[in-house]
Amino acid sequence: MTADPNPTPGRSLADAPIVIVTGMSGAGRSTAANVLEDLGWLVVDNLPPQLLSALADLRDEARERNPEASMQQVAVVVDVRSRGWFGMLSEAIAAARERGEHPSLVFLDATDEALVRRFESVRRPHPLQADGRLLDGIQLERTMLVDLRSSADVVIDTSGLNVHQLTAKLSSLFAGDRRAQLRIAVMSFGFKYGLPLDADVVFDMRFLPNPFWVPELRPLTGRDAPVAEFVMAQPGAEEFIDRASGLLTTMIEGYVREGRRYVTVAVGCTGGKHRSVATAEALSTRLGQIDGVDTFVVHRDLGRE
Repeated sequence: MTADPNPTPGRSLADAPIVIVTGMSGAGRSTAANVLEDLGWLVVDNLPPQLLSALADLRDEARERNPEASMQQVAVVVDVRSRGWFGMLSEAIAAARERGEHPSLVFLDATDEALVRRFESVRRPHPLQADGRLLDGIQLERTMLVDLRSSADVVIDTSGLNVHQLTAKLSSLFAGDRRAQLRIAVMSFGFKYGLPLDADVVFDMRFLPNPFWVPELRPLTGRDAPVAEFVMAQPGAEEFIDRASGLLTTMIEGYVREGRRYVTVAVGCTGGKHRSVATAEALSTRLGQIDGVDTFVVHRDLGRE
């Protein structure tokens, strides 16, 4: 299955007629469902894929009966818990597109290490584990989902996010700003904790002096004014913001032309505490001044040291 080559112009996930949430077990699908319910969406969990069209028919019927009512937006969570039915998801999405439904597919992912850690913390088996190891079930599921992941409208890596960070990211993604053509997540991270898997663009701020080596700045973070001022006062810092913003402005125009509606820009330093945090805040502010662009900041590794 391939991604829809002609997405509805200007449509964000907040405007999608149906959003399908899928991905790896343990990657945060339940959190996504809770966020959507809190935003007022109608969420159907563990829906057999062949019922997707029937759900759309019920939604349309309700709208016809009461066209003046503010109808709930619809999201479905589909995953390997549906066992043999799950293999029909690609066919169900293709059928929805043929009838002009254009569902949006959101895929939640995480590294094997993160998934193992989460399953062990709750002491529950993986749904595909059977009599094998936990890692066997994870790897089998990853193989089953490879095509869906590649065709998703949005892929979110939750490996380094706690439930509160993931909730904030999903809330911004699904709530949306109806005027925005593109939503940009500016994510700070620490290289020593690994690259974000869902990053579309990565910048390395390790060319700037590290505030960690300044005793009075070490316990602070890039969100504190003394650290932000120190970072932005370094040679090349303001020039980086200017040039990165110019580069991204060119890319943003292309993303919009190609139908992209969500982009993650990752800004890294050694530990994800000082330089990357201060730069992410400054870059997000600058990008947020572009017409049709809505930005928000995620500090993946802040507080992790």
